[in-house]
Amino acid sequence: MNPAAVSLFLGLLYALVATLGWALNFITPYVTGPYSLYDLMMVRFLFVGVLGIGGLILCRARLPLITPGRRLLAAGLGALGCLGYGVCIAAGVHLAGPVLTPAMVGMVPLLLALLGNAHHKTVEWRRLIAPLSCLLVGLLLANLGSLYQPALNPGAWLAGLLCSLGAVALWLLFSMLNQQHLDRLPVQATGAWTALMLVGAGVAALCLLPPLLALGLLRLPVLGVGVEQAAPLFAWSLVIALMSTVVGAWAWNAATRRLPMVLSGQLIALESVFASLLGLAFEGRGPTPMEAAGLATVLIGVALAVRIILAGRPGADLPVPITGR
Repeated sequence: MNPAAVSLFLGLLYALVATLGWALNFITPYVTGPYSLYDLMMVRFLFVGVLGIGGLILCRARLPLITPGRRLLAAGLGALGCLGYGVCIAAGVHLAGPVLTPAMVGMVPLLLALLGNAHHKTVEWRRLIAPLSCLLVGLLLANLGSLYQPALNPGAWLAGLLCSLGAVALWLLFSMLNQQHLDRLPVQATGAWTALMLVGAGVAALCLLPPLLALGLLRLPVLGVGVEQAAPLFAWSLVIALMSTVVGAWAWNAATRRLPMVLSGQLIALESVFASLLGLAFEGRGPTPMEAAGLATVLIGVALAVRIILAGRPGADLPVPITGR
């Protein structure tokens, strides 16, 4: 194989690893065991905070490049985009099943592209009619398919839908604010900025512990934290924390150095596919025809829209780094 083909193959492989790692965000309701979802989320983000502290130690020489005010902002963005997003994802999957939430989150790349086009118009809006139609039809099919699952009631489905919309809103807000402030930082400070976000997520989880304990929502104090009882909980928390943050971010940055943005932008949508497949595997069932059709249509709409928008941008082939998830 020639070097260009090898680079393309490696880029695709790294993109698959990254999106699979991010998809692990969606399996948290299935791996809690006898513990509650709150237990797993708290342990997971405490691990994230520890990883962030390790990152700060490694990047301590770059930390002075970030002002104290922006350090607090980075920590706040971590609490918003890591902890807040992760909680909404877990609640959405828990309440509405394994397809609806990934389908909703699958439209984030499209929405980010649309917001960018609104600020700096690069493509005629009429060209977006087809992908937007695919998106709306796909979401409708996925929603209806999830609504009629026997194990769900309309109240739980509606709550899951609201949590899914919350995840989309939080990630859009996080992405815009994060990009806005990253553009003002030296490139060398990116690692320290990411570590600060992880620390922020861990501190936010630590602050939530007292109210969760007071409300009796944590099972760890009751069931114990010994290896025999809690080893699976700790193991899954660590795996998800590592894969969805460190490995996911590293693999995606490696992919974007090897792939044109037109392609990598579309590959982000694979996260929805992997998330749904993992969730369905944990539930021990296949997708209903409506769920499968809805998810496929959402992905088609996202891929078509990103291709249309990015193909018209002067910097369409430049890589775009992802600093956290």
